[in-house]
Amino acid sequence: MSKYIRIYLLFIALTSCAQENMKTLNPLTKEEQKVILQKGTEYPFTGEYTNLKDSGTYLCRQCNTPLYYSKDKFESQCGWPSFDDEIKGAVIRKTDADGKRTEIVCAHCNAHLGHVFEGEGLTPKNERHCVNSVSLRFIPAVIDTTPERAFFAAGCFWGVEYYLEEAPGVISANVGYMGGNTENPTYKDVCSHKTGHAEVVEVFYDSRKTSFEQLAKLFFEIHDFTQIDRQGPDVGDQYRSEIFYLNPKQKEVAESLIGILKTKNYNVATKLELAGVFWKAEEYHQNYYEKNGSSPYCHIRKKIF
Repeated sequence: MSKYIRIYLLFIALTSCAQENMKTLNPLTKEEQKVILQKGTEYPFTGEYTNLKDSGTYLCRQCNTPLYYSKDKFESQCGWPSFDDEIKGAVIRKTDADGKRTEIVCAHCNAHLGHVFEGEGLTPKNERHCVNSVSLRFIPAVIDTTPERAFFAAGCFWGVEYYLEEAPGVISANVGYMGGNTENPTYKDVCSHKTGHAEVVEVFYDSRKTSFEQLAKLFFEIHDFTQIDRQGPDVGDQYRSEIFYLNPKQKEVAESLIGILKTKNYNVATKLELAGVFWKAEEYHQNYYEKNGSSPYCHIRKKIF
């Protein structure tokens, strides 16, 4: 089934997913910190979701908790994404210090979202949640539980994305950069070998249909994890083999698999590092092989486990 079908992302069991989300908060960029932690406001008409009309669900940028369904989004001409309803129990309202406005925050991690206004008559529900795009993350997929996430670096991210996105249980995948010391790097920056970033694939998956262990096994089977700072014809630190884990459980699973590989006499060069900020790559890199009607030239799956 295509991973790009634009239909509603349905979530259940918000209570249990909230507990899981509180264990690991996503790292934030400086811009995200300014809004989410310091209660700032992004400039109007500049947010990535202001004019988005696709079907799906909007999550909290900091903890991945589902906040709003796209069916409740409407065009208000105010310059920010507007919703006339939230997912039950996902948003908390607080009176601003000046007593003039009502702030809205994520109920599970207290991330600042924006403000809510009532009595404007813009929709039958007669309220407007004015939310900063930077406080949100949009997932256009079908799943009835909160998606899990993982990050893998295994050489050129085109091929890694190709294999991971075709794996059963995977909802979507994005290519980008992680593990470096430069904010918002470009592909040219990363290729200069001065930023320290690896080419990384971000994977969202349904934990009922697959697991981090299954995806990690696939990760090891689609590349040569014995090579250092290269993968086939691609040479450079951005092509290193690395798993960026989000929590202790992911690290434990990765370490266990590496241990199994060592018992099979493999000299494993794969690094393990706590996930940092994921910088999404330029649009022309996303779904590269699908766009060009070709297949990976430096990634071939070899059954190991």
